[in-house]
Amino acid sequence: MAVRTPDPEPAGDEPFGPPPGNVSNPAWLSEIELAEARRRLPMLYVEALPVRTDGMGAVTQVGILLRATPVGEITRTIVSGRVRYGETVRDALFRHLENDLGPMAFPLLPPQPVPFTVAEYFPLPGVTAFHDDRQHAVSLAFVVPVTGTCEPRQDALEVTWLTPQEAASDALASEMEGGRGTLVRLALASVGALH
Repeated sequence: MAVRTPDPEPAGDEPFGPPPGNVSNPAWLSEIELAEARRRLPMLYVEALPVRTDGMGAVTQVGILLRATPVGEITRTIVSGRVRYGETVRDALFRHLENDLGPMAFPLLPPQPVPFTVAEYFPLPGVTAFHDDRQHAVSLAFVVPVTGTCEPRQDALEVTWLTPQEAASDALASEMEGGRGTLVRLALASVGALH
């Protein structure tokens, strides 16, 4: 019986590996590897709407980030970022909350994080309510209470605390990138904060 050897992988389909010089974090992609992955695969993200609650757990304030885009535009958004290879959704959520809100935000993650929705972002506008020029992304979206002091880091310029009604307004939605105004409304509806 002849043993068949597998066909060699076609050129250009090499597995992703750590970029040269960054063997300490094999989950990190170089800009070239990330662009190639975005061209071929949906990317997994987590998004979080930080909120402050009263003693009964009702949402009293909603944290919206002011952010500068790579092309210099100022937009409003929420906490968002990719899930790394080998990283749990819970760890990714905590990492991005800390990156955007600072280490003293003290997010209250539930024992079993369950998203209030799954948002699909497409590079072509109009497929869904969500749009991302760079890629097809699937995002697990959460509402996360925070109890500490939020001091933005990374590319977030500030955190603005709004009432749920202000956060759900058309005026704010027009300032938000990628259809995230819709996501904020869905988040607030999921916790009964829209009256």
